[in-house]
Amino acid sequence: MTLTDSEMDYIEQMLGRSPNELEEGMLDIMFSEHCSYKSSRPILGLFPTEGKNIILGPGDDAGMVAITDKLALAVGIESHNHPSAIEPYGGAGTGIGGILRDIISMGAMPIALLDSLRFGPLEDQKSRYLFEHVVKGISDYGNRVGVPTVGGEVEFDESFRTNPLVNVMCAGIVEKDNIVKGIAPNVGDVFLLMGGLTGRDGIHGVTFASEELTSDSEIEDRPAVQVGDPFTKKKVLEASLEILENIDVAGVKDLGGGGLTCCISELVDKCGNGALVDLNSIPLREEGMTPYEVMLSESQERMVFVINPKYVDEAFAICDKYELPRAIIGEVTDTKLMVVEDPTKKDVNGDNKIIASMPAVLLADPPSLNREIRAPKKADNYVAVENSPIDQSILKILSSPNIATKKWVYKQYDHEVQVRTVVKPGDDAAVLKIDDENAVVLSCDCNSIHTKLSPYDGGAGSVAEAIRNVVSMGAEPYAVVDCLNFGNPENPEILWQFKQCVKGMADLAEKFETPVISGNVSFYNETEGIKINPSPTVGVIGVADLNNIRTMEFKNEGDKILIIGATYDEIDGSEYHRAVHDLEQGEAPKIRIDNEIKSSKSILKLLANDNGEFNSVENISNNTVTAIHDCSAGGIAIALSEMAISSGIGAEIDLSNIPIENSEDIDDNNLLFSESHGRYIVTVKSDELENVLDYIDVPCACIGEVKGNSLKIRGNDNNINIFVNDLKDAYNGVIEQFMA
Repeated sequence: MTLTDSEMDYIEQMLGRSPNELEEGMLDIMFSEHCSYKSSRPILGLFPTEGKNIILGPGDDAGMVAITDKLALAVGIESHNHPSAIEPYGGAGTGIGGILRDIISMGAMPIALLDSLRFGPLEDQKSRYLFEHVVKGISDYGNRVGVPTVGGEVEFDESFRTNPLVNVMCAGIVEKDNIVKGIAPNVGDVFLLMGGLTGRDGIHGVTFASEELTSDSEIEDRPAVQVGDPFTKKKVLEASLEILENIDVAGVKDLGGGGLTCCISELVDKCGNGALVDLNSIPLREEGMTPYEVMLSESQERMVFVINPKYVDEAFAICDKYELPRAIIGEVTDTKLMVVEDPTKKDVNGDNKIIASMPAVLLADPPSLNREIRAPKKADNYVAVENSPIDQSILKILSSPNIATKKWVYKQYDHEVQVRTVVKPGDDAAVLKIDDENAVVLSCDCNSIHTKLSPYDGGAGSVAEAIRNVVSMGAEPYAVVDCLNFGNPENPEILWQFKQCVKGMADLAEKFETPVISGNVSFYNETEGIKINPSPTVGVIGVADLNNIRTMEFKNEGDKILIIGATYDEIDGSEYHRAVHDLEQGEAPKIRIDNEIKSSKSILKLLANDNGEFNSVENISNNTVTAIHDCSAGGIAIALSEMAISSGIGAEIDLSNIPIENSEDIDDNNLLFSESHGRYIVTVKSDELENVLDYIDVPCACIGEVKGNSLKIRGNDNNINIFVNDLKDAYNGVIEQFMA
């Protein structure tokens, strides 16, 4: 049990008595950090949640954003960190299963998965094992249910050695008129449980996720990891969509963390209703299960539909068609109580024995905590570095697993199933075709080092980078989802870190008019005092005209290369510091929100006035803007290298033309590797250069030309020349060598 003494006092006051064993177990999971958000709720209120194009913000299984006059996109993001640390294949697979169910619960057809993954160094055998089996778990599950995994990110850092992070984002399409919610508004409606059978797996999964891992967790906590079944999930997906198409469903909710207890109590509490659950009607996978096990089980592939009793036969027929177990397990009442009864036992009056009875609100809305918050002391041992030759540093950074190609990961994913994927993995963001004119663009980003060093700027910067990736593809950003991964919130310094990060994210989202519509908080990512770098994973949803889509690779020799946005002397927290000098120190790059917005709007303005068609042989030559790539990890040097690698064409660059704010004196090394925000590398036709420069409302300059077979950089004190083939050799095959 994880209930505190004060929580038990509160419960006894609300009940007017002590809870029995079953009730205490149900309350225990609902009061867990994972279900109740008791430490984070007071802080999450900082996020903007409403705005243009937003249909539904936080509070349901997924957020909803309008993408056309007729269609909406359901988007959610979840973590499965602790389970993946214990059982990486199953933990990652059930993470995919859970987020898919969240999207189905909104009435939407899932169309895309993205994953954000973090592991210890690849030199470590255990980290390689976790990495290999998490990727395989995601691949096997996503591929088998027919939903493409189209993007994501991977980071390797010492802080994740014992606490890998597995965050999964999913998006699905639904007609606006067909959106459903996780509610039970009508007294007398019944609960239809369908899908997988209820077993003993996953019991106390949410309490396990609300505690620190220990060296014994791999053995002791394994039963808390759920067992996924992608083949059943495929049938559940199809049957669910058919039920929603043919039956007037009042509400839907998946059974994830907290199992039946969480699902039923939240359904009814949202409408001020109650529930009566018949324990004996629940289809079981194992014999002899206790009421405690049944109500706390987190067995996968289960859904609950709230329907009028007159639709039961029709719903059963659909489930039978897909050979899925189904049962009516209770009904909506007007009592405001969550009641569980066992018809196999009788009370003194001969009625079915009530084995649990509590206010639904007590389960669904536990009180939040106002924990102590305290800023940590800043480390003052700053290490001065001696810069290596720039060409050597570029090659070393390109061969860092954090920068090198992630082809080893995404080649295992079926990213083209459903035939919507317009841009394959490896670019700044995923692009999926919606109709003949429109596409949705999805990104998933985080900078854990920046957030560790400067939580406000790191949090805001993670949102900014995800937005830049969407804008780089030619899309207007509409909304944000997030998965906030931190250490133990009982530590006042961790909670300060969390609050500063959320404030930075909220400030940027507010000014960008990209509300936060859904999210997840994962605390307790520590093992015996070893903390992860704080990791705010940010997903951004953008919408684009298909003709405005651009990709990062250089297109034509002779195109001019522009940089949009100013560069500052901000080398701390950079991939250069980590990969070349093995350092995480100093202050992260500052977020300058107004400049960030102006840079992005300049890109979108350029594209709105461009000509031609995306990927059209006949018309691509009409495009003024030929390539776009955001400038982030690794700075200008790595952004240019990636554009050259992806195209096989070189470039000649003059560093003296790079806009530098306040005329700072920045040496060539820091100019190339600084990770200042708000910057894009853009290529344009040479004869349109002056017209393009007139469109840009922020510092901008032509810094070179697409040319030749090498990356040539002329600086104040350096003349660098690296053949594109050498860039490719450094960039390719890095992860493959570790995983061979």
